[in-house]
Amino acid sequence: MCQLPTFLSWGRSLEIEAGFTVLRLTNLKGMGFPKTAPRELMTPTAFASAAVGPLATRRTAGFFVPAQAKRTSAAMENIWLQSALWMALALLAAIGSLFITISAALFEIVVGAIAGNTVGLPLTPWIDYIASVGAIVLTFLAGTDIDPHVVKRNFGSSVTIGLMGFFAPYLGCLLLARYGLGWSWPEAQIAGIALSTTSVAVVYAVMVETGYNRTELGKIILAACFINDIGTVLALGLVFANYNAYLLLFVVVTIAVMAAVPWIVPWVFKRIGGRASEPEIKFLFLILFTLGGLANLGKSEAVLPAYLIGMALAPFFMDQQELQRRMRAICFAFLTPFYFLKAGSLIEAHALLSGAGLVGLFLAMKMVTKFAGILPLTRHFNFERREGMYTTLMMSTGLTFGSISALFGLTNHIINQEQYTILVTAVIGSAVVPTLIAQIWFQPHFEPLEEDA
Repeated sequence: MCQLPTFLSWGRSLEIEAGFTVLRLTNLKGMGFPKTAPRELMTPTAFASAAVGPLATRRTAGFFVPAQAKRTSAAMENIWLQSALWMALALLAAIGSLFITISAALFEIVVGAIAGNTVGLPLTPWIDYIASVGAIVLTFLAGTDIDPHVVKRNFGSSVTIGLMGFFAPYLGCLLLARYGLGWSWPEAQIAGIALSTTSVAVVYAVMVETGYNRTELGKIILAACFINDIGTVLALGLVFANYNAYLLLFVVVTIAVMAAVPWIVPWVFKRIGGRASEPEIKFLFLILFTLGGLANLGKSEAVLPAYLIGMALAPFFMDQQELQRRMRAICFAFLTPFYFLKAGSLIEAHALLSGAGLVGLFLAMKMVTKFAGILPLTRHFNFERREGMYTTLMMSTGLTFGSISALFGLTNHIINQEQYTILVTAVIGSAVVPTLIAQIWFQPHFEPLEEDA
C-alpha cells in the first residue's frame, strides 16, 4: 500500500483497489466545503488504511488511538443517534459559554475541532445541508440588522474600513505566498483572496449574543464586514473569471428581487402573516433558496444573495422585531450549531501539527495587515481606543468566504492539497483567535440605540 501524504483533505474518501489506496476528491457546490460521499465520514477521525464494511471511515476511534480502521458500529449509522450526538455537542458548547464569557459560536468551533479529532463526527449529506442552510439564514439575519440610517450616518467609515479590511490582507498574504514561500502567482492570489475575508457569520453570532448588534458600533462593523466580503467575491470573480449565462441570470434576478422585496414582502405579511403555520417565514425561505440555487448555477455562493436580500429588507425588519426573534430562535437553536460544529470538526490535527508553522505565518500575516490597515482608520474616524481595537479584531475574523475561496482553488486545480489544508486551517483559526481576544480584553461598553433603549 502506498504511503499516505502528510496533509489530509477534508473531502478525501478512501477506496481500496488492487492493494493500493485511491484518493477521491468530491465537492458539493454552493456549500463552501467538500462534499462527503454518501454514508461516509470525512472528519479527521475518518482517515483509515482501508475501507471497512458498508461505511468507509477515516479513523472511527479518533486521533489519539491506533490508526487501524475499525468497523463502524450500527449506532453511528443511526440518523437519530447522529442527531443526538451533534445536539449534545451544541448543548455542551452553549453551557460552556455560560461559564466562560465567550460566544457560543466560538465554543461550537472548538468543541467541533475536539470531537472531530477524537470521537469521529459523522458528516453526512443531511448534516452538510443543515449546516449550509444555517450559514444562509444567519447571513440573511445579519443583513436585516444593518440599520440604513446608521449606515448613512457612517457611510465613509463603513466603506473605508471594509475596503481596507480587504486590500491590506489580500496584498500582504499574496506577497508572502509569492515571494516568501515561492508559490506561483495563481496560488498566491488564492492565498490572498482566502485570507482577505472577514466572517459575517461569526461577527453577527457574537454580536447577537452580546447585544452589540443593537449598537451603532455593531451596525458599522456589520456594514464594513459586508463591504470586505464583497471585495473578496469580486476579486475571486475578476481574477479567475468564470462568466456564463447563469451568472448573468443570477445577477439580473438578484437585482430585480432586491428592488421588489421591500414592496412585496410587507404585502405578503399583511395578507397571510400571523398564522400558526408561519407562511410568511416560508415565503422568505423560498426567496433565499431560489436565489441560492441561481447563485450556485452561476458559480457564485448562496450566502451572497442572502446578505443582499437581508439588507434590502432591513427597514421592514426594524418594525418586525418579533419576526426577527422567531427567525433567530430557529437559526441559533437548530441550524447554526451544525454550521459552527462542522467548521471546527474539519480542522485536521495531523495537518495542523505538520504545517503549524505555515498556518501560523498566514494567520499572523492576516492579523498584522488587518491591524496595520484598519486600526489607524478607527483613530481617524474618532473611535474610542477600546472600540477601535474591538472593530479591528472583529474585522480580522474569517470563515465562510475564506473556506469557499480556498475550495475554489483546490477544485479548479490552482492549489494542491497541502496548500489547501494550510489555507483553510488558517482561515478557521482566524474565526477563533481574534474573536477570543476581542471578547476577553476589548469588549466596548454597551450603549444601545435609542429605539432599543
